[in-house]
This record gives sequence, C-alpha cells and structure tokens, in this order.
Amino acid sequence: MPSLQSLRRKIVSVKNTQKITKAMKMVAASKLKRAQNRILTARPYALQLREVMGNLSQRVNRASHPLLSRRGGNTLELLVVTSDRGLCGAFNTNILRQSVKFLEQQRDQGKQVTVSLAGRKSIDFFKRRDWPIRQEWPGVFDRLSFEHALDIGQNVVSHYHEGTFDHLYVVYNEFKSVMQQEVVVEKLLPIESLEESDGSEKSSLGGGYLYEPDESELLATLLPKHFEIQTYRVLLESAAAEQAARMTAMDGATRNAGELIKKVTLFYNKTRQATITKELMDIVGGAEAVQ
Repeated sequence: MPSLQSLRRKIVSVKNTQKITKAMKMVAASKLKRAQNRILTARPYALQLREVMGNLSQRVNRASHPLLSRRGGNTLELLVVTSDRGLCGAFNTNILRQSVKFLEQQRDQGKQVTVSLAGRKSIDFFKRRDWPIRQEWPGVFDRLSFEHALDIGQNVVSHYHEGTFDHLYVVYNEFKSVMQQEVVVEKLLPIESLEESDGSEKSSLGGGYLYEPDESELLATLLPKHFEIQTYRVLLESAAAEQAARMTAMDGATRNAGELIKKVTLFYNKTRQATITKELMDIVGGAEAVQ
C-alpha cells in the first residue's frame, strides 16, 4: 500500500499538471479565434480564384502553360504539412499515417516519389524513414505569414519548371469546426480544370464571360499567384486545425486530471482513515494489556 506522503505528492503533481493543461487550453482557444478568423476570411477568395483558374483553363491550350500542361513522367512529390509542436491529440499522427499510405500506393504503381516537409513534426518523422526528402521548412507556424507561402510556392514552382517532379500533391488537415478536422490529400500541380474535378463543385462563373485581356495573358499572370494563394490557404487551414485539435486535447487532459485527482483523493482518505483506525486499535489494545 502506498504511503500517505506519496499519495499527497501525487495529488499535488496532478493538480500542477491540470493547471498547465488548463492554461494551454486557454492559450489555444485564444490562438484559435485568430486563426479561425484568418482562414474564414481567406478561404472564399482562394476558392473563388481556384474556380476562375479552372474556368480559364478550359478555354486555352493547356500545353501552352507549364503549370497546366500534363506530363507523362512518373515522378511525384508530396508536400506534407504538419505542426511544429505536439500536444494536439492525433492531429499529426493522422496526417503522417495518411502520407505514408499515399506514398506507398504511389510507389506500388511505379511512381518515383519525394517529399517536401512543412512543420517540425513531419521533418522529425520522415528523417527516421527511408523516403527521399527534397526540401524542409521548419518553424513555419511560429509566426505564419504570407511570406511563408511565397517561399514554399516559389520553391515548388521553380522545381516543377525544372522537371524535378511531374505531379505535386499536398496532405494537410482541413479546418471544419472546433471539434472536427479532416485530413485532405489534394493535387496542386498540374492545375486541373473544372471538367476534370469530381463534379462535386459547380462553377458559378457560367460560360458566357469575356475576359480582358485575353485568357492566355490572364493565365500567364495569375497562375503563379494562384498557386501561392492556394499554398497560403493550406497553411491557414492547418494552423486553425492545429489550434482546434490542441484546445480539444488540452480540455480532455484537464478533465481527465480532475477525475484522477478525485480518485486519488478518495483513496488517500480511505488509506488515512485505515491508518487512524489501526493506530486507535493499537492504543486500545495496549491500554487493555496494561489493565
């Protein structure tokens, strides 16, 4: 049976841990509010721009634009977006599990795969595996800004132009709500037209619009910006999902600590009562022996 002193130490330790998890929950809730506002503001623009690009790509010769032209090569790169820190439940585990599953499927189909990594958790994970790493971006989410998206977007586009890979996919956690985040594997390059999508999205642009200047000129200007905007959207989605997952995880940890404190306190009181009863019985027995 554990001593009363060890039980008191355990209660104090769990209470201190509960204070930490409660504080982390409050910090995550504060950060989530800002991250949620950013993604809800940026998402409509990014999705509408993607729709415009999809509509324009149907009107031009795709082979005339490097980011639209289909390639027959079998090289593929996966951009894995995770957090820089842990203590956010299964947030990173789900992404990494889906990443490995996707890479294995592509390798079984004869594709040559490489990975680019945004976030320290993905870097730590893949450095212990045999998947070839092309580029790393640690510390992206410490102070997330559009410059991070520019850095990643320009690096990826330049290597795509150079023929380093023929297809680019990204895996990340999409923010749905505070309680729900969904792991998404999305194709970024080459950019697909609306008619190549799964049909779940219908264009709101219609087919009777005239573009000035012409479609080819617009695409040449907007395509690189479009890719950078989509990269920024992915980073914002991941940032909001991370804070939501951390807030939920810390809330659960705080509640579990409270339940553990109740159980240990109850056991402590029973042990203490048993010790007092035993001491009283010893005193009574000694008194009777003297008489």
